[in-house]
Amino acid sequence: METKTVATPSRRRVIKGALALGVAAPAILRVTSALAAYPERPVRIIVANTPGGPSDIIARIMAAALQQSMGGSFFVENRGGAGGNIGMGFAARAEPDGYTILLTTSAYSVNPGLYEKLPYDPFKDFSAICELAVSPHVFAIKPDLGPKTMKEFVALAKKAPSKFNVATPPIGTTPQLQAEVLKQREGLQEMATVVFAGGGDALKSVIAGTVQLSSGVLAPAHPQIKAGNLLGLAVTGTSRWHDLPEIPTMIEAGYKDFVFDTYTALMAPVKTPPEIVRTLEKSALEILNRPDMRAKLTQSGFEVTARDGKGHMARVTKEVAMFRDIIAQAGIKKL
Repeated sequence: METKTVATPSRRRVIKGALALGVAAPAILRVTSALAAYPERPVRIIVANTPGGPSDIIARIMAAALQQSMGGSFFVENRGGAGGNIGMGFAARAEPDGYTILLTTSAYSVNPGLYEKLPYDPFKDFSAICELAVSPHVFAIKPDLGPKTMKEFVALAKKAPSKFNVATPPIGTTPQLQAEVLKQREGLQEMATVVFAGGGDALKSVIAGTVQLSSGVLAPAHPQIKAGNLLGLAVTGTSRWHDLPEIPTMIEAGYKDFVFDTYTALMAPVKTPPEIVRTLEKSALEILNRPDMRAKLTQSGFEVTARDGKGHMARVTKEVAMFRDIIAQAGIKKL
């Protein structure tokens, strides 16, 4: 009874407006019924990176929580490559019916300043649902490499920079940019950057010993550091991570203003019905504000921000300009 009481006035208003426009009321009713039943079929969450990285981790956590909260089915589809552009371009062109949404990262804001051409417009092609969380980054090495601090690693690499390399997630991600900033500051341009399709793949290369330094998001590295498979040299947040107190920040390690993080957010193709965007926003924010979910995400290496869509777009507007300046100052050529 409660559902009918809420739905009836809304339908009357819609029908009244439809008649004024000469639109058939039954067609409008079918649309409003579909919105009321949302989601009545599986919702696809596009992750613009390969499995195992931070975006994949939080996407799977949120998919399970949204499925439980909204009663529908949510699943993750990984479409990595081209610095995230393949997945973001695919989502931008998806049917705007609420059944394809995008889990994006800071690459969404970085790529406009990094690429000559993009398959999406950050301000025109998507409607922001909400911001989920941020994760600081970490520089890490295999423990048996020798160095115990960031400065010790740099000193070792300077002896033969061409024999050292750094693994990062795709071009345009904030971990890849911070690696380039480190190389520029320390005169390590000869140290090759090895770009992987996702953060999980980059970590595997360091653990295997084929790459010496990892520059990546903390979330996927966290369990490997805890297990002793990786040694964290420095985190890039403004403070030390709560359960890794032995790892200093880059600022504490002697690198002024060296602060980077990666955000994650949910976006929908721009013409997705506003009612669906609001429904997803409301459900996601409720999930993120649950103490058990906050604890789970913190344990996984994320700091929950839970910004609404409007708040997230304010970040995007600021960061598109900021990263364009960083890229120019670092001398990184556009792709």
